[in-house]
Amino acid sequence: METPDVGIPERLARRMSMAEQYEYLRTKLTRRRTLVTAGAVAGGLLTGCSGSGAGGTAVGAPVAASAPEKVHGSVVHPFGRHLAFGADPRTQMRISWQVPLTVRKPYVRIGPRPDRLGRKIEAEVRHLHTPGLTGVRAALDQYYLHAALDGLRPGTTYYYGVGHDGFDPASSANRRTIASFDTAPASPRKFVFTAFGDQGVGRAAAANDDLLLRRKPAFHLHAGDICYADGNGRGERTDGYDPAFWDLFLKQNEPVARSVPWMVTTGNHDMEAWYSPDGYGGQLARFSLPDSGFDPRAAPGAYAFTYGNVGVVALDANDVSYEIPANLGYTGGRQTAWLDRKLGELRADKAVDFVVVFFHHCAYSTSTHASDGGVRAEWLPLFTRHQVDLVINGHNHVYERTDAIRDGRVGRAVPIGAATDPTRDGIVYVTAGGGGRDLYGFPPGVKESYEGHVTRAEAVDTFRWTRSKDPDKESVEWSRVRYRGFSLLSVEAESGATPRLRVSALAQSGERIDHFEVRRGG
Repeated sequence: METPDVGIPERLARRMSMAEQYEYLRTKLTRRRTLVTAGAVAGGLLTGCSGSGAGGTAVGAPVAASAPEKVHGSVVHPFGRHLAFGADPRTQMRISWQVPLTVRKPYVRIGPRPDRLGRKIEAEVRHLHTPGLTGVRAALDQYYLHAALDGLRPGTTYYYGVGHDGFDPASSANRRTIASFDTAPASPRKFVFTAFGDQGVGRAAAANDDLLLRRKPAFHLHAGDICYADGNGRGERTDGYDPAFWDLFLKQNEPVARSVPWMVTTGNHDMEAWYSPDGYGGQLARFSLPDSGFDPRAAPGAYAFTYGNVGVVALDANDVSYEIPANLGYTGGRQTAWLDRKLGELRADKAVDFVVVFFHHCAYSTSTHASDGGVRAEWLPLFTRHQVDLVINGHNHVYERTDAIRDGRVGRAVPIGAATDPTRDGIVYVTAGGGGRDLYGFPPGVKESYEGHVTRAEAVDTFRWTRSKDPDKESVEWSRVRYRGFSLLSVEAESGATPRLRVSALAQSGERIDHFEVRRGG
């Protein structure tokens, strides 16, 4: 039976926040169609959906939510495995995956070798229901499973397999599904991490995964706009939405994310208004991220962790964005206050040489979305006060890198191959938005400028978003490197007598398009 249209009239939607839209629609839904938010634990064998797909067809294609299906666990195969650190990467790992139907007694087996998976950890099931509203494909039930691994040994390789009643990863038939991961070392040593945003599903996205694997990173930072199930990215119920894109995304990224911790934050396309007032119910169902933020349930994209000599802070820029205000101010300033405290803690930690911050909306960019004045107003004073070493953004589907910026101006030019010191020069901001989604360009007449194709540094006419939602024109001199192509960021961290971050940007071909170093006090 087709669900009647309960959408918000466009004239109202334009004047309502995401929370107000949610409350408006909640009161209109009948009990039969009430939204089921993330976090509900499935018990026993529940109703579900089945199906498979390849290419452009979603895995786990939706069927009516009222169609129960009971099958033996042996025919239900897990997919979409993805890892994330807990608050302490030396001793904690979170393993997540998906099944097309609910299963009984899901678990993870873990051990020191593929043939010795002696430890068994129970998993949690999070059932996510998307209603079949008009303009959206049929109602869809998705089942995400999560296991928390604590008490691990630092600097150790572990092997694991995911299973449930009827599907044992340690059996000879399923042993090919066993994967591995490494915990962070007890003391700092050289390592690599990678980063990009705006990935989505498709050939370019999968090709970036292949490039990422060749870098052998200790972890990957995803700067938001993860999957693009929400096509419009306004954080509104009028956005086009297809939850089955998540099935495709998790299957696409499994070859990487099953062994490389996949540390995500929230972009504007990740505000999925179907599930909760702030739009993060879907993310809470699909990901288990560090609980080191100010409120992991309210803001899952805000957290911090330390790996080796690098402290990493993830932020939810939807909270401060002037451009896309659906969630503007939703934390009531709590995120910014937490950021101030966390940066102070990291900078006071003698084991931390570098502080890296990543989030979605750009502080400095000249491409299609340009710069967000809300990000600049709320967070840049804190970055300056605590001498953040590197800021990574997405949002604009290009690669762009600034000179070192201090007090809104160029503190020091940082040509390709140069070194910079944040204690003296200011902060370098990198837009790494070439993760796989359709590419953007630069303002008319502005040429690309990257390694091997360098143009003379000159002013670029661009704009920034203001609180009034109107763009404010600005002519800037900080745009140092520009590349219109799919790419990723690769950062090598070194400790020792002269700690440094060797930052490189790689085109999808593997060719280097930019590189520079960050050294403190050097």
